[in-house]
Amino acid sequence: MVDRAYTDAELEAAIAAIADPERLRAAQELVARTAPSLQRVLATALEEGGWFDMGHNQVVHEATGHDDVTERVRAVQTLLAEETRLGMLVGVAVGFELARELAGSQTTEED
Repeated sequence: MVDRAYTDAELEAAIAAIADPERLRAAQELVARTAPSLQRVLATALEEGGWFDMGHNQVVHEATGHDDVTERVRAVQTLLAEETRLGMLVGVAVGFELARELAGSQTTEED
């Protein structure tokens, strides 16, 4: 499989295609079957990338350490949103690599 840059139109078409409820359901079933293995890969990627190291622990303490309840809630909500985005981005990277691996194994089997 050759990596290449995708056009905006290709990306938009692909996103529209996977938004189809039937395709999304199939993808969800696939992820549900492989969730434990994917979780291990994601956790390893986050750990090895240093995403949740001592710096992360410091940010958690700062977010929860505000005396003002409103400020503390805002800081925790922001932290959760940032961690969610980060997990999604790393998860997408894992998904791309899984797709490449599967495409490579299909090519090998067809040869």
